[in-house]
Amino acid sequence: MITENNLSENEENRNEQETPQEQTPEPVASRDESTPQEEPEHEEEHEEVDLSLADTLKEMEKIINAPNAGEDFKKFNQLKEKASHYIHDEVEDKKHEYTDAGNAPETFSYEHPSQARFSALVNIFREKHDDFQKGQEEEQKKNLDHRQSIIERLKNLYTNSEPGTNLFKSIREIKEDWSNAGQVAKSEFRILNNNYFHHLNQFYQMLDLNKEFLEQEYSHNLEKRQHIIERARQLEHEPVIQKALNELQYLHKLWKEEAEPVAEEFREKTWEEFKEISNKIHERKSELSAAIETEQAGNLEKKNQIIAEIKKLSEPAENPNHNYWQNAIRKVEDLRTEFLKTGSVPRKLSNQNWNDFKTTLRNFNTTKNTYYKSLKGSQQANLEEKLKLIQTAKDNQNNEEWDISVPLFKKLQEDWKKIGHVPKSMTNKIWDEFRDACNAFFNNYREKSNASNDNWKENYKQKKAILEDLKTVTNEEGSIERIEAIKTSWNNIGKVPRDKISINTEFNKTLREKLKLNKINEFELKEEGLSENQLTDKARKMKSQISDLEAEIVKLENNLAFFKNPSRENPLLKDTYNSIDEKKAHLESLKQNLHNIIAGE
Repeated sequence: MITENNLSENEENRNEQETPQEQTPEPVASRDESTPQEEPEHEEEHEEVDLSLADTLKEMEKIINAPNAGEDFKKFNQLKEKASHYIHDEVEDKKHEYTDAGNAPETFSYEHPSQARFSALVNIFREKHDDFQKGQEEEQKKNLDHRQSIIERLKNLYTNSEPGTNLFKSIREIKEDWSNAGQVAKSEFRILNNNYFHHLNQFYQMLDLNKEFLEQEYSHNLEKRQHIIERARQLEHEPVIQKALNELQYLHKLWKEEAEPVAEEFREKTWEEFKEISNKIHERKSELSAAIETEQAGNLEKKNQIIAEIKKLSEPAENPNHNYWQNAIRKVEDLRTEFLKTGSVPRKLSNQNWNDFKTTLRNFNTTKNTYYKSLKGSQQANLEEKLKLIQTAKDNQNNEEWDISVPLFKKLQEDWKKIGHVPKSMTNKIWDEFRDACNAFFNNYREKSNASNDNWKENYKQKKAILEDLKTVTNEEGSIERIEAIKTSWNNIGKVPRDKISINTEFNKTLREKLKLNKINEFELKEEGLSENQLTDKARKMKSQISDLEAEIVKLENNLAFFKNPSRENPLLKDTYNSIDEKKAHLESLKQNLHNIIAGE
């Protein structure tokens, strides 16, 4: 039975229209049967689902890393054009943001982070394609020599065949060799093909003199036609219409090259039967077009809905605040990803749909940027309010009238939290000044209070009891809350005698063991009662750990660049990606906790 697998890779790629229809041999009496019509190339009508820039670059890299990279010239060029448009559009977006901020367009300068990788991929592919073209030329020259030798064998078969030669077997071998032979240059194909069919025709004219061999040939070709017709009938029910069209094209080629001639009484009958089945399969092409149109119409509706949602976020009903715009930014990014993942739309509306999407995104960014420009005035007013609090704290940091000064500093801290954002460049500076003034006051307050009120020996007894309680903690449910309560109690107890100070070290060691047992980081604990000094020390440790984690993540990501295929699907890199994900999650947790400490939350 004839299947797609009978078609060699080279034949599959051959331009069928290079074979002139009028050259099909008529070796026996003229026939009424028309020459099988050349089937046009059936390309997939589905366009690829839109890919993001990152996915497009990954697909380009996959092609480059494939064994025959240069062969996928058409697909690589499509991906190259897609990536180029993405980079251009994103650069234009940056330029719009730059000019919206009041800057002159001629001073704009921006290097897209993916530009270098994109250029490298294009250059590498160009080199591989050049090598592929050279290899193709050499291969086509070998194929030309091989086909010419086949023609020479065919010629000898009817001019110089030795007595006793099995003509039937010999012509079958020659026709099979010709069908399986590789591609030749287009400039050589027409003459070569005409030459082959000329000698094939001459052979059949010679064979006409030998009735026994001619009947064998007729019988074989009729069986071939029947197999082709049977396979064509099966294609009528092939669920994938595009596959049916592609294989039908091959069957027509097979009919012309390997199923002629047949006895006159079967010629018209078999051809009409095959032609009728072919027409039915072609009629199914409308089903494919209808399915594609329906799918594309659905994609267009979905993309238009996404555009409408972004427009809605750009035009809030009420005056938006900072939180609104931060949530809107995240939603728009999700919508943008969804838009790019959605499949193709009708070709005539594709450009308009894409332009509407880009215009809507730019309008969103313009409106968002306008809002944040307006914040600069209010941020300046907030800065002035916080500077007044700092000055009050500095003026009273040495005040020892505790009944007045302690409530005052608590009030200052509460007021600080209520005041909104200040310019980003001043955030850390003014916080450090305010915190230092508060720390100076509370440290002085604790020292004076401890000197007069603390019973250090009693503190040691309490800490000893808490330490023993900590040692009994397991990893059962509720253990984390128990550790938090123990830590808070420990923080609320004052100093111990100097010769007993080692209990602090023992407590910290035991605490680390219990945290490890319960798989939680110390910085994730909810603690109360921490002094300003303790908070400062905790923040310092967090900053150090954040720096270490960032360095580790950068190192791991740099290591990935040394692999030819650094994707998540690569089993060799599974553990590396898992490690990066865990460290990033831990990093975000630390940053959030540090932010809470700095903000006084």
